[in-house]
Amino acid sequence: MLRNLYAEQQQRIAFKQLSKVLLRAQQLLAWEDEAEQLYSETQMALNGTVAARRAVLSLMPDRMAQLEALHRRARSFTTYNVWYRLRVAYEELQGNYQEIIRVTAAASRRLRDGKLNARRFDIRFNHFMSIYAYLRSRQPTQGLRLAEDYARDFHPSSSNWFYFQEQHVLLALHAQQYERAQLLLSVIIKNPAYLIQREAALQRWDLYKAYIEFVLPPPRTTARQRQMAQWALQLPEYSRDKRGHNVAILVLQLLHFLRERNLEAVLLRLERLRKYQQRHLYEPTTLRSRLFLRLLQLIVEKNFNAPQAAERGTAMLQQLRETPPPGNAFAEVEIIPYEHLWELVLGLLREGAPVANEPVAQ
Repeated sequence: MLRNLYAEQQQRIAFKQLSKVLLRAQQLLAWEDEAEQLYSETQMALNGTVAARRAVLSLMPDRMAQLEALHRRARSFTTYNVWYRLRVAYEELQGNYQEIIRVTAAASRRLRDGKLNARRFDIRFNHFMSIYAYLRSRQPTQGLRLAEDYARDFHPSSSNWFYFQEQHVLLALHAQQYERAQLLLSVIIKNPAYLIQREAALQRWDLYKAYIEFVLPPPRTTARQRQMAQWALQLPEYSRDKRGHNVAILVLQLLHFLRERNLEAVLLRLERLRKYQQRHLYEPTTLRSRLFLRLLQLIVEKNFNAPQAAERGTAMLQQLRETPPPGNAFAEVEIIPYEHLWELVLGLLREGAPVANEPVAQ
């Protein structure tokens, strides 16, 4: 409208200056629209099935290069933000968690230096991905320190607060700070919005609680705790709606029966784990889970003798320690790291091997 007014008034200099400004704005808008289109197409694939996420992986380096080129030309918040989001998603799928730490730290510095629009940049997403990357890169102690600082940016009434606290609890468990995890979980459960979460989320919290109660057994077992133990033992050996947690469920059941010294139940869970491995853990990205399940099979081979099982599993345990976690698209969740679970298994065996139930007299 102003350009038309300059034209009517024959203000040639003002008309040319404004035309250049509008041309630049139109070009910037076109670059931003192209960047958002690329990002949206990729994001739709990433939000699809595991197979769709695997398929889009090969396309993502070229798309990120396109987005980076667009940002070099536009130098706008929009082009930076879509490049940053896609970069984080790509590194997560690849399992390059150290790179996510670097990217999120760089974004925090840009925000602190006033180079990003604080009203538009989602600092909560940046915080979440940062501590998630520390968790998956096996640096839980550093992640815990950051989580304490970042927690203040999440309002307890939001769903984002629960997602953040889930990673917070896992960091404490991976750092073997079990009392801290227990304290965090008690705060989470007291949140008035806790019970309005989706059923799948509530079941994950129950699974974390069951693990915490296993490593920190109370002096007296309450009715609720007996109910929790029964819930864990009755979970199916494979369930699509618990994808990513099936190994954790079966291992928890195995730990329970090792503590109970119930030989028949231990052998049954080990057989279920063996079958689960054959059916579902054949991809190269499942190496950590396969190594751990092979370690568990050693306890039968060595007749539940802890020193012999530990000695026989030395090389396998070292390989497990050297194997990084896979990208998110392919992962079984380690509520407690497999290395720590192996120590727990050996500790249970040292307390006493499982024994067969005595036959009932006729």
